[in-house]
Amino acid sequence: MDISNRKLLQGVNLYLVGMMGAGKTTVGHLLAQHLGYSFLDTDNLITQAAGKSINEIFATEGEAAFRELETNILSEISSYKNLTIATGGGIVISRFNWSYLRHGIVVWLDVPVEVLYSRLQGDQTRPLIQNSNPLARLQAILEERRPFYNCADVHVNVDIQDTPQQVTILTLEEIKKVLKSSQR
Repeated sequence: MDISNRKLLQGVNLYLVGMMGAGKTTVGHLLAQHLGYSFLDTDNLITQAAGKSINEIFATEGEAAFRELETNILSEISSYKNLTIATGGGIVISRFNWSYLRHGIVVWLDVPVEVLYSRLQGDQTRPLIQNSNPLARLQAILEERRPFYNCADVHVNVDIQDTPQQVTILTLEEIKKVLKSSQR
């Protein structure tokens, strides 16, 4: 654990946002380790609370029901401190969710759509890209969400060759810049 990073954050939660396949869970785990924080994944919490997979929620109850569960989970976890939280890719589209996200530092892991596509090929657990042209669907989703992602406090551009460890270090550096500039 890096004491200086933890001291700088003063217990403030980190919310990782970005597209499916951006590496929010992987980088979130690594950030939590670096900071001595606990790690949560909103999608995992939703499946635990609902007792069914995200695909099952989408199929039986629809996307609106999933988004409602997502907001409920976010409202519960936002009152805690010392958390690194990997959020679902669409959590940013609800204006109401931003009232919770703003309790922490929002970090956008911005990954090129071609990289997302290569990471997600064959992944049957992503209901929003289960169609005949998943690359085009990913591009459309990214374009729809980009204005919301741009509201993040920290923007981390991820290159295809970046390892999760490199993304973690870059994220910590970008968070420090934002925190130091806000303390002036």
